Amino acid sequence: MSAATTAPHPGLSLGNLHVDAPVVLAPMAGITNAAYRRLCAEQGAGLYVCEMITSRGLVEGDQHTQDMLVFDELETTRSVQLYGTDPYYVGRAVQILCEEHGVAHVDLNFGCPVPKVTRKGGGGALPWKRGLLREILEQAVKAAEPFGVPVTMKTRKGLDDDHLTFLDAGRIAAETGAAAIALHGRTVAQAYSGQADWESIAALVDAVDIPVLGNGDIWEAADALRMVEQTGVAGVVVGRGCLGRPWLFRDLAAAFAGEEVATLPTLGEVAGMMRRHAELLCQHMGEERGCKEFRKHVSWYLKGFAAGGELRKALALVVTLEDVDRLLAELDPTEPFPVSELGTPRGRQGSPRSKVVLPEGWLDDTDGAGCAITEDAGAPTGG
Repeated sequence: MSAATTAPHPGLSLGNLHVDAPVVLAPMAGITNAAYRRLCAEQGAGLYVCEMITSRGLVEGDQHTQDMLVFDELETTRSVQLYGTDPYYVGRAVQILCEEHGVAHVDLNFGCPVPKVTRKGGGGALPWKRGLLREILEQAVKAAEPFGVPVTMKTRKGLDDDHLTFLDAGRIAAETGAAAIALHGRTVAQAYSGQADWESIAALVDAVDIPVLGNGDIWEAADALRMVEQTGVAGVVVGRGCLGRPWLFRDLAAAFAGEEVATLPTLGEVAGMMRRHAELLCQHMGEERGCKEFRKHVSWYLKGFAAGGELRKALALVVTLEDVDRLLAELDPTEPFPVSELGTPRGRQGSPRSKVVLPEGWLDDTDGAGCAITEDAGAPTGG
């Protein structure tokens, strides 16, 4: 893939935090653990966000939440995404992250479209309650302020095309002192289907005076440059586009530095990346669990390559690093990258939902101030 060169980008500033490349790795449940963040960071500059954790889980010492809050030893800028529906728990969780975990950036998730999250008024459902959204942001910003830690939020266009919230969410974010707002150009009802609406992202840029980050359909570095040019965003958020392609961050860093981009790895180079990924997972989790975690990535790495079905199946059942080495050695190292895969969607897509699952009476009013929703202590999935 080759992206046209442009003038070097000045980078992304979130409060007093500066990132050389205006690129943020979107938190993805079960994907963006410490090993994967290290792998991506080895490729290029950016902000690499930990998997989403729950505010209440952190405050109450939930073990699963603690297990997710792990950082690589070389992770100099710690970034965490919080899920929360109760202003008290969110504020307290932000304080704990800043005080006890040395976090340099906190992102609040108001975009998750997963039904088990929206059913409880969380994720992408919450911005419908403007007053509650304001209270949560106020508590988060207040808690982070003594530590100089910027708080950002991620959201979607709205529940569906008839219940849009992103412009109000942007206004509230700016008024409460949030350092930036990231907008995924899809509604909750769309989930990950169809195309992202970049025009809504541009409209939010025009409407607020804080940095806007654009999310949705960035499959190649050229897409990121095009989004910046078309919408005026301060930076981009990359999720599914990097699945099985951590070198995308190398392309993005080069593109925003005004350099030529041309990363088309051979299958041998991809195999080397797979080996590094498995190695890092084993370092962080132990060999047995690390290899199990690695399995889910195999199909993404090999997407479009001619590797046989039996070999793919065996790689998806590895138990040891020795298994990984033995099987990767069977791949043809000279096979060129399948250019047919460039610019195509990766990861989950699914179909749009006919109805967003919401708490009973959720649409009756748009305020919700003073009505904190009970949070689960366990970690929800989604992003």
